Amino acid sequence: MGEQSSTKFPQEVLDQWTGLGLDLPSLFSAGHLGDRMGLEILEAAPERVVGTLPVEGNTQPYGLLHGGASAVIAETLGSVGAMLHGGPGKLAVGVDLNCTHHRGIRSGLVTGVATPVHRGRSTATYEIVITDEQDRRICTARLTCLLREAPLDGAAG
Repeated sequence: MGEQSSTKFPQEVLDQWTGLGLDLPSLFSAGHLGDRMGLEILEAAPERVVGTLPVEGNTQPYGLLHGGASAVIAETLGSVGAMLHGGPGKLAVGVDLNCTHHRGIRSGLVTGVATPVHRGRSTATYEIVITDEQDRRICTARLTCLLREAPLDGAAG
């Protein structure tokens, strides 16, 4: 758990970010939180971001997947999509996240798929559908990110 697999990026994304000295899988991840939770981003493009999260280790006291864990995978996948949409000159900052939890799950692996609802110059909104291993919907989320100009010094500001 927590071990990062290799994220699949389309060639146009790799070309756009080449030469900036950045580790894309690290930049487009949930950071230490994602590592602790075992979140893995499998593919990442502005049009679709896919990731997985184990239920084990991410449950609430009743043994069900914690709603906050669903929020973490949703915000991560939507933010990655928004960052890729904005490109190297923008930072994506989440400003609104809502999650509707449809069913509880006690074991296995959940998969989240983020697809754009809106991709503008200053905001990007993604719908994130989280399913279990039987492709049953566990959660539907929507994330809106503000796209800000990236500071020249690399600080998130």
